[in-house]
Amino acid sequence: LQAGGGATVSRMAALYAGYPEKTSVYTTNRQCSSGLQAVVNIATHIQAGLIDIGIGAGPERISAKISEASQAAADCQLPMGITSENVAKDFGIDRKRQDAFSALSFQKAAKAQKEGKFVSEIVPVKTTIQDPKTGAIQEIVVSKDDGIREGVTEESLSKLKPAFDGLTTAGSASQVSDGAAAVLLMKRKTAHRLGLPILAKYVASAVVGVPPRIMGVGPLYAIPAVCKKAGIEVKDVDVFELNEAFASQAVYVIEELGLDPNKVNPLGGAIALGHPLGCTGARQIATLLPELKRQNKRIGLTTMCIGTGMGMAAIWVI
Repeated sequence: LQAGGGATVSRMAALYAGYPEKTSVYTTNRQCSSGLQAVVNIATHIQAGLIDIGIGAGPERISAKISEASQAAADCQLPMGITSENVAKDFGIDRKRQDAFSALSFQKAAKAQKEGKFVSEIVPVKTTIQDPKTGAIQEIVVSKDDGIREGVTEESLSKLKPAFDGLTTAGSASQVSDGAAAVLLMKRKTAHRLGLPILAKYVASAVVGVPPRIMGVGPLYAIPAVCKKAGIEVKDVDVFELNEAFASQAVYVIEELGLDPNKVNPLGGAIALGHPLGCTGARQIATLLPELKRQNKRIGLTTMCIGTGMGMAAIWVI
């Protein structure tokens, strides 16, 4: 079980947010796609007529290392950075391509932040922080991602030392971040009845398994699987939100599927924005929908690799 039986965090969050005690919650865990899985679960509950309205959400705090000890089972405990090195080694993703991809992620995110493209998807949160040196407590309003760095180039990233015995560096891996995101879902007729705007429609999702030692390749198989479910071709997708757990796996997926780079993470990805594990699946949707609207496009796809060896993807239309 997760800490506190698994549901403690979500129950506390719901009550803290002001929801009545009679409001029920449950916790789902599918590693890096937990936020997306939560949203998909709500969508399927609505489709099945089990509920009328629900919220799929995902929080995360990565503040401690958790580990446990047949070969495949052992591979599930591999550090994620090692799985990145395995992908790079097995499929020949060299350091230069990783650095180039990572630099572009930072550049796209910095440009998007400067142009205010993230404003519509972020709810400012008032919180307190403690100065690690003085211990002083300060109240702040968090209204933007603080992991985005301006001026990052392929050259500057090339100077970073590998974090392991390989090619992955702090600049070509997703950042350790805290964060939360939520998606409100309901039937179309319910939205009309309540006078709420309809931003998009959930179409389909797919989860696939891959070898744990190269878990990052998950989206390579999840993307075609979900497109098949939706009755479309991969080329029909207008915008992809592909989680950048590591540059090695993101580059490999893009190259193997022949994706148009201009369609992938147009506002940058987790290398620049961060990857709070449970949050990412929901956050990607919040980033995807406004971008589809800005581009006057219709079909979007969110996808991520999953620790222990899986990939998940979902299709959304506006």
